[in-house]
Parts: sequence; structure tokens; C-alpha cells
Amino acid sequence: MQLTQRKSWLVPASLLFSGLCLAQTAAIQGDVKGLDGKPLQGAVIKIERTDIKQSLKTKTDKKGHYFYGGLGINGTFNIRVEVDGKEVAGVDGVKPNGAEPAPVNFDLKAAAAAAANAGGGAPAEEAPKSMTPAEKAAYEKKKKDAEAAIAKNKELNDSFNAGMAAENNKDYNEAITQFEKGTALAPTQHVIWSHLADAYGARATTNEPDEAKQTDLSKASEDYQKAIEIEPRDPSYHNNYALILARQKKLDEAQQQLNQAASIDPTNAGKYYYNLGAVMANTNQNDAAIAAFKKSMDANYAEAYYQYGLLMMGKATTGADGKIVAPDGTVQAFQKYLDLAPTGPNADGAKAMLATLGSSVQTSFEQPGAKKKK
Repeated sequence: MQLTQRKSWLVPASLLFSGLCLAQTAAIQGDVKGLDGKPLQGAVIKIERTDIKQSLKTKTDKKGHYFYGGLGINGTFNIRVEVDGKEVAGVDGVKPNGAEPAPVNFDLKAAAAAAANAGGGAPAEEAPKSMTPAEKAAYEKKKKDAEAAIAKNKELNDSFNAGMAAENNKDYNEAITQFEKGTALAPTQHVIWSHLADAYGARATTNEPDEAKQTDLSKASEDYQKAIEIEPRDPSYHNNYALILARQKKLDEAQQQLNQAASIDPTNAGKYYYNLGAVMANTNQNDAAIAAFKKSMDANYAEAYYQYGLLMMGKATTGADGKIVAPDGTVQAFQKYLDLAPTGPNADGAKAMLATLGSSVQTSFEQPGAKKKK
């Protein structure tokens, strides 16, 4: 019987996550026609997100067309058209779904004709001096309530923006302070809860005592649960919650969350399972990582093939003749990676591994003008 010897192969200490905060994006586009019925160039399109205060704007091109991408999926937007600094049209409650740009068109000539047929503009606001005492009291209360709502919205907007700035600067203590303020002001805003969870999860990667890390991970877990409770159809929340659970070594629960993310967003299933594999590999749970990368490979996600091959190299042996014997599927994994990503970030590494295993890089091509075999 031929004896074999275990040989230790180095696996990267840390794998990169693919789309760790994998929030989908959406877009809005449309055409604007002027009072003359022709495409209106240079009209200002203002886009206001209402679930979280966010103001964006763009302009129409020479064909009267506008487009704005990178919007948050599941958001609600009000669209306004301005010409020469005056608002001339608008629509509220637009909810792009991310599958394709939401169409929002404006025809100023048709809108003006409709307003004329309706008999003119809205009635002027009733002056307080013409009201009865009871009416005036009700009016003043409504006005104060409106002013309070505006002030609250400004406070919410300020805290959210401050939290985002702190998060981007990796000042996680300040980010947590600001996002917690935001959740107190608007406890039904899932976006704030998700960013608060991200901040706790990020702080748990810093040089904290282990007990503090576990506390932060628990907080991140709780906050993602709240975000998911409010908005269960956002796959990025399930994905990121799963990564927190994996760091807590709650692997069965993490698997459930990733399955949920994949069912909501099957086109990105490969990324979700790759992320789980990365977490498990980084915590030295290599068999569980291999299983996760296999699922990612089933979705044909290129990077998973490379990481799977590296982990399988950790199971390689050497025979008496000094040749490396890798488990079945190792060579095929590296070759498949090169097929899918010939110029990918790990292409050189895959080629080096194939050379180590004594396998040549397989390429396929058709000679120009050659007849195909029947």
C-alpha cells in the first residue's frame, strides 16, 4: 500500500466579501414636453425621497429625456419639474422596483389644458382674520403641528446625514449615536435600522475586547431583525443579517437568511452564498465554507470556483514520488474560474495552482475559416 503524507497548503487568511451590503438599486427616467408640445431641454428634474429625506436632481437633455439611477430600491419618491426656477409639474409616490427604470413622463401643454378646463388654480388659503375663534384655534394648531413635523424631519435628516458621514469615515461610535437618534425620531424607517446594524457590525471588527465585540454583534443582529420586520422584501437585509449570524456562529440561522435572500433575489444567489463561504473560511470552518462555495458555484459565480479550489488544496496530499494529489474537482474548479473570468482578480493565482498540480491551462478557440466537425 502506498503511503501518502498530508501537506499543508496556505489559504488566504481573509477572503473578500462580494457585495457585503448588497442593496439593490433602482432608476427613474422619462420625457418632458414643453408648452409648445416639443421636447423640453434643460428642465430641472428634482427627485425627493420621502421615506428618508434625500434630495437629488438632474436635467433633461436635448431630446427632453432624463434619467437618474442608483436610487434605493423600496424607496418612495416625489418628482418635480422646474423651468426657470419655477415648479411647473410634479407627481408623488413613485416606487421603482429595481427591475427596470420607472417611467415618469410630463406633458406641460396637456397639463395646462387640463388645468384650464378645470376652471383655474386652487383657492387661496383662508386668512386667519376671517375665521371664528374656534376655527382660528384649529388653524393655529394645524399650523404648529405642520411646523413641528417640518422641524422633526429636519432633525431626522440631519442625524441621518451625520450618521452616514461618520460611517463613511469609519467613526462608528458617532455613527451609532446618530443612527440611534434617527431610530428614536422615526422608528419605522427600515433604512436607519439597517445602517445602525451596519455600524455595530463594523465596530465589532475593530480592536475591542471580545465581550464588547459580542455585544455589538448582538445589537447588529437585533437591528437587522427590526429592519427586516419593517421591510421583509429587501434581500440585502437578509444577506447582511446572515453575515452577522455567521460571525456569531449561528450557522443554521445564517443559512436560512441566505436562502431567503436568494429566493427574493435569485439572480444574485451566487453572491449571497459566496459571502457565507467567505465568513466561514475566515473563521476556519472550512468544510462549511466548501459547502457554501458549492452553492455559489451552482449559481455559476466565478469567484466561488477559485475559493473552492483553494480550500480543496488544503486537503491535498503528496505521494512517495513527491507529486501533489488534490481531491477530485480541484483542477476543474480552477479551470472553470479561468473559463468564467480569464482576466479576473485571481486569474494568475488559478494558473499558478494549475501549474503546481501539473495541469495546463485549457483554452478553446475556433480557427478563422475552419470548418466545424460534424
